[in-house]
Amino acid sequence: MVLSTENILLIGSILLFISIIAGKTSYKFGVPILLLFLTVGMLAGSEGIGGIYFNNPKLSQFIGIVSLNFILFSGGLETQISAIKPVWKKGLALSTLGVLISAFLLGSFVHFITDFNFYESMLLGSIVSSTDAAAVFSILRSKNLALKNNIRPILELESGSNDPMAYALTIAFLSLVINPQQSVFTTIFFLLQQMALGALGGFAFGKFNQYIINHIRLDFEGLYPVLAIALMFFTFSVTDFLGGNGFLAIYLCSIYLGNNEIIHKRTIIKMFDGMAWLMQIVLFLTLGLLVFPSQIIPYFGTGMKISLFLIFIARPISVFLALSFFRLSWETLVFIGWVGFRGAVPIVFATYPLLAGISKANIIFNIVFFISVTSVLIQGTSLTLFAKWLQLGTPDPNKPLSELDHLFLDLPKPLLQEFTIEYKDFAANKKIVDLNFPKSAFIVMIKRNDEYIRPGGFTEIQPNDILMVLADSPDDFEAVKACLKQNKNLLI
Repeated sequence: MVLSTENILLIGSILLFISIIAGKTSYKFGVPILLLFLTVGMLAGSEGIGGIYFNNPKLSQFIGIVSLNFILFSGGLETQISAIKPVWKKGLALSTLGVLISAFLLGSFVHFITDFNFYESMLLGSIVSSTDAAAVFSILRSKNLALKNNIRPILELESGSNDPMAYALTIAFLSLVINPQQSVFTTIFFLLQQMALGALGGFAFGKFNQYIINHIRLDFEGLYPVLAIALMFFTFSVTDFLGGNGFLAIYLCSIYLGNNEIIHKRTIIKMFDGMAWLMQIVLFLTLGLLVFPSQIIPYFGTGMKISLFLIFIARPISVFLALSFFRLSWETLVFIGWVGFRGAVPIVFATYPLLAGISKANIIFNIVFFISVTSVLIQGTSLTLFAKWLQLGTPDPNKPLSELDHLFLDLPKPLLQEFTIEYKDFAANKKIVDLNFPKSAFIVMIKRNDEYIRPGGFTEIQPNDILMVLADSPDDFEAVKACLKQNKNLLI
């Protein structure tokens, strides 16, 4: 079957539906959702029962880049600085030093067991040097399992921030494969430039995007997520054009936005969460369609050796060395070392050699795909058992209710309070977005002259307004009062 304008929507909707149902099933049986999506794509492909012929690495790479933009941006929006602050040094060590060590160890092993030259080996090692923790947490949630010792935020930070380093290494070694005479110092400068400009672009665009979102007046709330998408792509493309790492820029930019006040923040976050899921499904399906299983079989032996080396040697050593500066228990280090399976990102990066036309590009792509699948099968399906064996698992606490959920529940009286705004108060004649309102509380309704107003970011609070405020705990109302009254003695 050949994709055409007439059938692509029908085929696409069917594949999306099958993937969603498969994902629901994966929670029940503990199968990583990534593997289900890839399998659906492979079954629908030219060598599967669907018979859909798809062999377009350029389109796959474009879909991969767009998908990674949404996935990283959504992850950054939902990352709370308060959660990662205690572990940011550990996460940064894993996403930089850990990636470098893993790439070097695996590249050296590939060079030893294959006829790849040094740069080709390092290219393969760089491509699979980043981890994918999204499927890890889907399994942990399905098994109702939480982790001790702040392991979860460490893994979340690593998975969100190690893709930029892997991307920079991939591009650097690809250029060395194409031009072996290129100076190593040029490569080192490229890596430093990528990370430095990426970080600078992330923080700069974070402030710029916040200003744009909060000061542009759009007539419809639904346009704000569209604006956020435009700013996301602008951040990525401009940073990339200037020679920085666009993936790092959008991740840091989204963290900044997620931890500061922006108009219609909840709407934007919910939209990006849904888009991130859609992009994951589309990405995995596309990569599943792109692969030809018959081409992977000849590299089964080599791929298995490389995959086992990565799982049992390269990843654990990189974790132990990268985290050797911190006091962590051996159980914690072992578990973090085990949570290192590869996902869709390495497969996307493997399309770069295909488009560059290097001699071993097809071999690299098939080996990388094999590594990703076997890594998910071996590590992903055994995570909960591993956590229990190391005694790092604890029962997952009940999921906290969202702010919208509270509106429809009979809340205890202490969680709802009214605040009357006086002429002398700081909040009088100010917009809600300018108040720096505590994140642990929110304004449910405003009573004004016997009328009830649903508040928004641009809503201006007037004297004699009565604000109905919900908070997570009674202590949070002190911070609310301090915000509205600007009484420094009340700040907590």
